[in-house]
Amino acid sequence: MTTSQFHYLNGVLHAEAIPVTDLIAEYGSPLYVYSATQLLQNYRAIRAAFAPIDPLICYSVKSCGNVGVLKVLANEGAGMDIVSAGELQRALAAGVSPDRIVFAGVGKSREEMKQALAAGIFMFNVESTQELDRLQAVAAAAGKKARVALRVNIDVSDPGTHAKTATGGRHTKFGIPLQQAQELYLSTDRSALEITGLHIHLGSPIPSPQTYTAALDKVIEVIAQLRESGHDITMVNIGGGYPVSYRDPNGTDVPSIGEIGARICEKLHALYDQGVKFAIEPGRVISANAGLLLGSVEYVKQGWDRKIVILDTGMNSLIRPTLYGAHHPIWPVRYEDYSGSWGVYSTATAGTEEMDVVGPICETGDFFALQRHLPPLAQGDVMAVFCAGAYGMSQASQYNSRPRPAEILVEGARASVVRRRESYKDLLEHEVDSL
Repeated sequence: MTTSQFHYLNGVLHAEAIPVTDLIAEYGSPLYVYSATQLLQNYRAIRAAFAPIDPLICYSVKSCGNVGVLKVLANEGAGMDIVSAGELQRALAAGVSPDRIVFAGVGKSREEMKQALAAGIFMFNVESTQELDRLQAVAAAAGKKARVALRVNIDVSDPGTHAKTATGGRHTKFGIPLQQAQELYLSTDRSALEITGLHIHLGSPIPSPQTYTAALDKVIEVIAQLRESGHDITMVNIGGGYPVSYRDPNGTDVPSIGEIGARICEKLHALYDQGVKFAIEPGRVISANAGLLLGSVEYVKQGWDRKIVILDTGMNSLIRPTLYGAHHPIWPVRYEDYSGSWGVYSTATAGTEEMDVVGPICETGDFFALQRHLPPLAQGDVMAVFCAGAYGMSQASQYNSRPRPAEILVEGARASVVRRRESYKDLLEHEVDSL
């Protein structure tokens, strides 16, 4: 998407202007590192790509919800896409204006609805008839008016992404079947609700602009039918799921956000000219390549067929390879006297050998990379797992009673601790009454 803020200089990986070896020395291993500059570059690229329809850009908090990260984006004007009351509190703590927050998710509780209404959020993305009934009751009891977009499931048969992250198909739990949603919109007359929008989200990452435009054709058709029946739609939330390259720092293997934005804006410009407002919910395309996970080599052992490199962190810190079969570039933070892109891993085949890079967790599925060609490694070497800023720390756990890593935010030559490393005391603090 943009020039990477993670690069090698004289054989040492840098996060912006700071050698990551300095970060490990000061803050320990394992460690999550985020680039504020990369976050802003990515956000601005999205803003430029979708400028023709001027959408409310609501960053998907679930992709990386660290409050320090959220503040960087909030200060740039980003709204937030939340899926829980906990994420609401994160967005508010980061200084996001409530009228720039949309609340998605299939299982909103009454208490979560109350908190969101009290905060004065912009809109609820509603995913079922029962949720609509519940929101009506909660809003009426609170004397509030809830603005609603109905999330429609338009039955995308092959979105081109992993089955576990495809959300627009008929057999997923998400959204209301298209025809049912249309009937619900026409029949709903609830005093505490203002149903003014439609919402779609197809999954993530979606690799082809054609998937989006085909889905929008169906949305545009529904809007026309509703208007013929005397009802109007003033807001369309087209979700997110925009792709990011997990292999090439220049992103040449996926469509650019500029290309995707141009195709979507072309499709929606007629509605824009008619006064329809839009929202989008980008997540990984902002945070993925703005973060990396650093881990240290504990052991290198010879397996039956190849070497096995065991790090001090694993699926407890980054579960995507295990959960989705996801590919993450991984390379030592010290590499000869090389200067340049972190993409060195893709071309540096001389002197490498096939290895498995795994973690310490007691699961066979605990791995970062299998049969990956890497240079010689030894105990104490530090490895960088790239493109780990999305669905990394946000899905981390304390499995095997391992404390979660610290998180560091880098901006230029300045590094800030935006989440301290957990301690063993932290692991036990909620169980203290049983001791």
